[in-house]
Amino acid sequence: MQEKRPFISWELAEDFMAAVFEKHGVPESDAHICAEVLLESDRRGIESHGCNRFKPIYIDRIRDGILNPKTEFEIVKETATTAVADGHNGMGMVIGIKAMQLAIDKAKAYGMGMVAVRNSTHYGIAGYYATMCTENDMIGITGTNARPSIAPTFGVENMLGTNPITFGLPTDEDFPFVLDCATSISQRGKIEFYARNGMDTPSGMVIGRDGTALTDSEGILRGLNSGEAALTPLGGIGEELAGYKGYGYATVVEILSAALQAGSFLKMLSGIGENGEKIPYPLGHFFIAIDTEAFMGAETFKKTAGEILRQLRASEKAPGQERIYTAGEKEHEVRQFRKDRGVPIGGALQKEFISMRDELGLTQFVFPFEKI
Repeated sequence: MQEKRPFISWELAEDFMAAVFEKHGVPESDAHICAEVLLESDRRGIESHGCNRFKPIYIDRIRDGILNPKTEFEIVKETATTAVADGHNGMGMVIGIKAMQLAIDKAKAYGMGMVAVRNSTHYGIAGYYATMCTENDMIGITGTNARPSIAPTFGVENMLGTNPITFGLPTDEDFPFVLDCATSISQRGKIEFYARNGMDTPSGMVIGRDGTALTDSEGILRGLNSGEAALTPLGGIGEELAGYKGYGYATVVEILSAALQAGSFLKMLSGIGENGEKIPYPLGHFFIAIDTEAFMGAETFKKTAGEILRQLRASEKAPGQERIYTAGEKEHEVRQFRKDRGVPIGGALQKEFISMRDELGLTQFVFPFEKI
């Protein structure tokens, strides 16, 4: 594993981002929560949802007045095993942790717990919340809708969000099984990453209004906002490679992220008002915790899950392939590689960090890449 970008320590990255959040009105404890969730994405090598999204998705939205820095988490309905919460357009990471912790507490008491949330905002890496469950020997499931990006099969209009559905399963290995992926081939964050680094988007991930594949990353981002481009669901364009499956799963997530909590959906999440002004993205999430101890016991579950994964990795490999991976394995290896090195910061992100620091007068922060 090689990395040419300079690193900064995890502590420096968290302290700096938390300080910037605080300067924008986020309470200190919440600021560190938000920074930690973002950095967890970078720890796993999922850079589409880490530091690269710090300014455009969170800081800029606070400045635009469409993201509330102070989070009000209101429970509007509750039973022994379920709850519905309203996030009042607060910080999605704070909302997500509160909601999943509530589901975990219910699962500890009753075996299962589920919390649905409305009027939330972008909650970062979905796998963070699933892993909260695996750390408690529980199965964790979460999903969220998002601003319209995906076109339905045989369509070209962006209607559904990238709508990830994420599973975390505890195992007897050094890391859990965590499947955290969008129901589109690619998510908007990955295309943002391509654009920031001057890279084309691979053909087939995005469809234009005329039905052809688009590859210009910066043009795609503009097109996603204007409606001239749409992401394709898992499986791709049409039915030949079963794009209807990704379309179907994206729709499941949309329904679960809106119908249980009487929340917003589809074009209601565009972030654009009647007069073209910016408005909040009132996202919906769902969080499910299942206590494995309530079935045949946590140790039995983890042993069986681990054995399934080991047998999969030990199966016959395709010619020229060195390894077979299971979900969460690559992320674990990236975490081990970066654990003592820190988070890699590319050129564009370096400029953003320096600009925010200087603008906000956070002179106590000096970055190693400034000395290179």
